[in-house]
Amino acid sequence: MRFLHTSDWHLGRSFHRVNLLAAQRQFIDFLVAAAAEREVDAVLVAGDVYDRAVPPLAAVELYDDALQRLAELGIPVVMTPGNHDSARRLGVGSRLIERAGIHLRTDPARCGEPVLLRDAHGDVALYGLPYLEPALVRADLGVEENGHAAVLTAAMDRVRADLAGRAQGTRTVVLAHAFVTGGQGSDSERDITVGGVASVPAGVFAGVDYVALGHLHGCQTLSERVRYSGSPLAYSFSEAAHRKTVWQIDLDEAGDIAAERIDCPVPRPLARLRGRLDDLLDDPVHEAHEDAWVEAVITDPARPAEPMARLAARFPHVISLVFEPERQDEEAQESYAERLRGRSDTEIAEDFVRHVRAGEGPTAGEREVLGGAFDSVRAAMAREEAVR
Repeated sequence: MRFLHTSDWHLGRSFHRVNLLAAQRQFIDFLVAAAAEREVDAVLVAGDVYDRAVPPLAAVELYDDALQRLAELGIPVVMTPGNHDSARRLGVGSRLIERAGIHLRTDPARCGEPVLLRDAHGDVALYGLPYLEPALVRADLGVEENGHAAVLTAAMDRVRADLAGRAQGTRTVVLAHAFVTGGQGSDSERDITVGGVASVPAGVFAGVDYVALGHLHGCQTLSERVRYSGSPLAYSFSEAAHRKTVWQIDLDEAGDIAAERIDCPVPRPLARLRGRLDDLLDDPVHEAHEDAWVEAVITDPARPAEPMARLAARFPHVISLVFEPERQDEEAQESYAERLRGRSDTEIAEDFVRHVRAGEGPTAGEREVLGGAFDSVRAAMAREEAVR
């Protein structure tokens, strides 16, 4: 049986204020075409379908279009919510649209109810585990201990209990949205530690033929049977080196896995450039990045004038600017407290003005204003102390 394993669509998300809807539509076109051309038996979506609980209308319309097109091709879809989704909203009408082969597994109570598909070698049971926020599902799953590992273990116990009652040789696939130990994160994933210790050991999924993971945005293989598909698009510059793909998973009659990565369309490459502004503007080595989305890390000791406008003249798609000034070795080794030792409040304030003005300190009039402000604060503090 053949699957396409995807996750983390994040429909409705932007990239540094750049609208990604057209790029997401291009991905959906690619996914539908790949599913048809490769004659897959199901498409798996392991969470974070949307980027937020209440997505914009355009994102909902794109989601609707994707499911309709796959249903028209007769390709089943198994989909679970992630931590960005509203499980209840995503699951509206789930039992009705299941008749069209669209299987939304959004209810933690249904963890042990598989979607059953059949090929020439027998049944394949696909268990969709929604994102399990420990504080919200502990009672439902009968878990006393707090933490993601505890609730996911309880959900997998239900999976194994259901599987024990099925015919011998039934192959199993589990979809889960979690941070599994050994996975490499990026800047664009929402922290899930609020519900307890985030990391879940891969051993939780023992006995399963294939685990289709979502949450981490980089495609990665934790073991032959446990994989992240990653997000189909880059959602932060920390993903600049990612190769965005979906997994084609072939499951044979014995439950053995053959996996192939299929490249997703890239709307525009990403580039993280670092250096002094003049070097970024003049160095020919950066010609390859002139059509990329660029994050520029400026290292000039003093902030240069109009850096974004000057960068845009060479890199028209620069969308992020970070200022990390170079420091002298002795200054870099000093702690913040050491750099301030022996300096008055007024001197510290004047240094700050000089820092943000590319080395130009305050005028005489501004020094007078700063001095007056500090005098007023000291007088107020003295009056407060006298009252005590």
